Parts: sequence; C-alpha cells; structure tokens
Amino acid sequence: MECVDCGSAEVTERRDRTAQGCPRFRCRACGRGFNERSSGVLNRAQYPSDVIALVVLWRLRYRLTLRDLAEMFLIRGIVFSHEAVRAWEAKLAPVLAGELRRLRRGKGGRGHRSWHVDETYMKVRGRWCYLYRAIDRNGDLVDTMLSEHRDMAAAKAFFRSAKSATGIVPEQVTTDGHSSYPRAIRSTLGSRVVHRNSEYKNNRLEQDHRGIKGRIRCMRGFKSFTSAERFCRSHDELRNHLRPRVRHNQHVPASRRRMLHLRRAATVLAILEAA
Repeated sequence: MECVDCGSAEVTERRDRTAQGCPRFRCRACGRGFNERSSGVLNRAQYPSDVIALVVLWRLRYRLTLRDLAEMFLIRGIVFSHEAVRAWEAKLAPVLAGELRRLRRGKGGRGHRSWHVDETYMKVRGRWCYLYRAIDRNGDLVDTMLSEHRDMAAAKAFFRSAKSATGIVPEQVTTDGHSSYPRAIRSTLGSRVVHRNSEYKNNRLEQDHRGIKGRIRCMRGFKSFTSAERFCRSHDELRNHLRPRVRHNQHVPASRRRMLHLRRAATVLAILEAA
C-alpha cells in the first residue's frame, strides 16, 4: 500500500476502520490518513463497494429502471434513492467500459477482420440521434458510438474509434447504401479494405440492434447526450463481455452458460469494486 498523496511506502495500518469496513492507513512521511477507497471514484460513497458494484451491474445489464433497483435493495434492508443509482452509474460506467475495451483490444482471429457496420435511431431530449454500431463475423462487438449527425465526419470518427478499440484493421466491411461509407472507409481504414454494399448481408447486425433497443425501451429516453453516449457504450461493452458464444449461432449448453456468466460477472464486479 502506497500513500495516495505523496506515494511513499512508509504506511502503517490503523486499528479502526471506516463505516463501510475499509481499513484505514496513515503515511509516516506526510502524515496523511487515508483508506482503500481514497484514490477511487467511490471515495465519498456511503455504501459498501460490493453493493454499489452490484447495483451498477444490474442497471447496465437488465431492463430495470432507477426506481426498480432502489425497491429491490429496499427489500434487503439497503436504503438509497434512485438518484444515488444515477450517480453511481455516471461514475462507474465509463470505468467499466474503458477496462472492458482494454481487455478485448487486439484479440481475435480471422473472423474479427470482417466487420458489419450500421446505425440505428435513438431519441435524446426529443431529438433523433444516430447510434453507430459494428460487430464482426462472429457476432462480437467492434465498437459503439453515438452521434448527433449522420454524415461523413461521423462515419470517419466511428471508424477511427473502432480501429482504436480493436487494435486491428479489417479486411472487409459490410454497410448499407449510405453514401458516406465508401469514402470514410478509404480515408480511415485504407484502400485495401474490401467494401460490401448490401442491405441483406447486414441482417445479423440489424438483429443485434435489438439488445440496446430493448434495454432503453423502459427508460423513456435520455435527457442529455452525454448520459446517452455513456450508457449505450457501457451496455454494449458489458453485453459483449457476458456473451457466451464464440461464433455466430453457436449452441452453448445451459451448464456452460451458467459457468461462463458467473465467471465473467465476477470479473465485472471486481472491476467496479476496484474503481
């Protein structure tokens, strides 16, 4: 353990603990006292880290409203408001999305070099926005980006983000008939990338849109562009991380599904608790 202020290793553990049960420490070099959560985003939170992590996991994964989560934990004797859930999501969702993007960067075989790109509609503050999404041939997530416009600049920004998230350049990209895609692909990914312009070959991505569309249906839309972008990216990253299949339409036995879900959910909870 190092001091969160001066970085010194001359740290001693105190006998008392915080109200959440975290050990307290004191630095002999600078004299500052701190605990395990002092350097994280949950430093001022009044609840244990495992409770907050579980709330954020359920918020991103399942079709639950803010008040649904507050009522579910109220039955267990844990009292907080729906605004607390909103605040925890705003703090932890970007941390989770960034870590999951880092874990999947540069991984994958040949199936990850064939991308399917499309955009779907979403209302933010009563205005239609465009959610750019891409998956590969195996059905794994490539990237997600919310944009206020559907134009050349948005397409180029999405391909740059997708290349940065995956760490690879695709060999083939399948899109619909929008006119901005061919030039955006050539200028961002290179002229060697094969571009397929087909509406029907993107059916697997059209079906994959149902995940995010079904999740936000119970939320009555978003009030700000920032919160919408944060939620959509975090939801897609978590959904992809918990996905049990390694290729499209692969059959996975129920026992293996349960084992994979428990193992990957434990990884997500560890990321959230350490934030």
